[in-house]
Amino acid sequence: MGTDVISVVAIGSFSPLGDNPSDVWAQYQSGKTLLTELTAIDSKTFGGVLPVALSEKAERLKKSNPHYKNLDKSVLYAILASRSAIAQSGWDNALNVGVNIGSSRGATDLFEQYHSEFLETGKAAVQASPGTTLGNIASWVAQDIKSSGPEISHSITCSTALHAVLNGVAWLKSGMAQRFLVGGSEAPLTGFTIAQMRAMKIYSYITNEFPCRALDLEKELNTMVLGEGAAVACLESGYKENALAYIRGVGYATEVISHGASLSANGDCLQTSMRMALGAISATDIDAVVMHAPGTVKGDLAEYNAVKAIFGNNIPLLTTNKWKIGHTFGASGMLSLEMAAYMLQHNTFIPSPFYEAVQNRELKNILINAVGFGGNAVSILISKTPQ
Repeated sequence: MGTDVISVVAIGSFSPLGDNPSDVWAQYQSGKTLLTELTAIDSKTFGGVLPVALSEKAERLKKSNPHYKNLDKSVLYAILASRSAIAQSGWDNALNVGVNIGSSRGATDLFEQYHSEFLETGKAAVQASPGTTLGNIASWVAQDIKSSGPEISHSITCSTALHAVLNGVAWLKSGMAQRFLVGGSEAPLTGFTIAQMRAMKIYSYITNEFPCRALDLEKELNTMVLGEGAAVACLESGYKENALAYIRGVGYATEVISHGASLSANGDCLQTSMRMALGAISATDIDAVVMHAPGTVKGDLAEYNAVKAIFGNNIPLLTTNKWKIGHTFGASGMLSLEMAAYMLQHNTFIPSPFYEAVQNRELKNILINAVGFGGNAVSILISKTPQ
């Protein structure tokens, strides 16, 4: 059988923050946003775009193998993030590693290209079906790291990556696996995807220093901005001395919704998931919460109300990273977990510019939230020590 101790032995990411731990941490210590104009769409649209060097790295990967030439950006990003995580993990081989990497949208860019070609010609490209299948991400990562273990892809909207963590934890605790690679990947910076967010009236039109005002609880306009990237974590059963962090608790919930994108005013699903993740741990032991906080008026307030319901007058430090890198949909939860792990590792809290929070004690326990369309929420509690 498995063990109750789950170690996070490595995290690999590929995002506007960079693709290695030192660069990512350096970017977090800067108070500047990484959101830039998406000139291919229009000058009033901002997004969290990969640095040129990373875009070129993804393009080189695409050209490096004939089998990779038809892969979507979301798959390429996941492969590169996974290679980084495996390299850091100390795993001498990945043969029996489980892989669970999901995406909210999947092959967005490729799907739009293939569909445009179909409208023009009336014919579908030979690679259209395999190239846009959501299962591409986990299966190609497994191929790339040469794993023969279980591979799982899924889409659970914006909580996808943290649902992958739930799955990995379940496999490890059951004893059915000893190592699992979990996370999410997203490449949503396309005209049609952004048009969908604009149709919902949630995309930001702000063009000043901070296009996204995530965790600004007094804003009157929605300021969500999309970003691209991937992030994965290497989870291992048992206590590992070199672990970045330990998973102390997991929680999840789905609430009854009034429409496809709704969330109750008090974040009922988030309250349930946070309580479950805390378990027997006192709320006063939680030092910080990395919030989902997408930058929308109702979304940010609903989560804040959920936090107040759980923590009362002892609200921990609150933060988010979406003001800096945008909302990466299915990858966002793992990028938040990466931020939390590095804050624990460096004992340094990274605040949001819109919410005052001053660190006055050592960071030992951090809660990470994700919530998505359909009223589904996941909360993961990570700690410096396994108990």
